[in-house]
Formats: sequence, C-alpha cells, structure tokens
Amino acid sequence: MNKNLITKNIKKKKAKGFTLIEMVIVVAIIVMLLVIIAPNLAKQKQSANEKTNDAFKTTLQTQANLYEDDKDRDGKEINFKNMFDDGYLTKKQLEKAKGYTVVDGVVQKATE
Repeated sequence: MNKNLITKNIKKKKAKGFTLIEMVIVVAIIVMLLVIIAPNLAKQKQSANEKTNDAFKTTLQTQANLYEDDKDRDGKEINFKNMFDDGYLTKKQLEKAKGYTVVDGVVQKATE
C-alpha cells in the first residue's frame, strides 16, 4: 500500500505544461512562416490596389461616355463636377475622381 501512495505522488508532481525550449521552437516556426508570407501579402495588397484603381478608371470612363452622349458634348470639355451635378457620379466617386482628368473624352490619371 505504501508503494501505491508513492507512485501516486510521483504522478501528481509531473509537470503538465510546455518547457521553455518547446515554446521557443514554436515561436521560431511562427516567425519563419511570417517572414515567408509577409512579402507575398504586400504584393497582393499592391495588386489589389492597382485592380481597384483600374476598375474605378473604367467606371469613370463609362460615366464620362454616357454623359457625353446624353448631353451632346462632342469636343467640349467634360468635368467631374458637372457630371456629379447631373447625377452621373456619386459624391464618393467625385471625391475619388480628383486624381483623374478627362482629356478629349478619355479619362486619365492627373499625373499622366
């Protein structure tokens, strides 16, 4: 009976947590995965921004074409403020369109 009591005490004293080495290894693996993934995430974000800008430019071009056709503005200057006033652009689109211009009926980035 005394022997059973000793083995029960030994089992109770055994630690159930992680050792410091195990924790360091887990953290090191996570850091290595982040180092591998981080550059790819930055590229994906840049690619998504470029696609969003292209889609917005296409939207502006479509709206400018509709405005030009509806208002018979062949050869006349088109500006986004007039398009907003006539309901062709939303306020949010108007604010975002500040980086763009319309030259000869073609929407371009203002820096081009």
